[in-house]
Amino acid sequence: MKKSKFSDSQVMEALKRVEGGLSVPELCRELGISSATFYKWRAKYGGMDTSMIARMKELEAVDRTKIG
Repeated sequence: MKKSKFSDSQVMEALKRVEGGLSVPELCRELGISSATFYKWRAKYGGMDTSMIARMKELEAVDRTKIG
């Protein structure tokens, strides 16, 4: 799986900026991402804080080691 060039806190900040009124196309231009990437972030991380994201990634890593 490809590692994101954005940290968890950067993703959270991007989501908060859109909630604060910045348009999705403007944010995507600033960050150099596609709108699909933004909406994927929102679907996956919307409503979470940074610590919740870190815990989710930790659990996903444990699952990968058990499966593979």
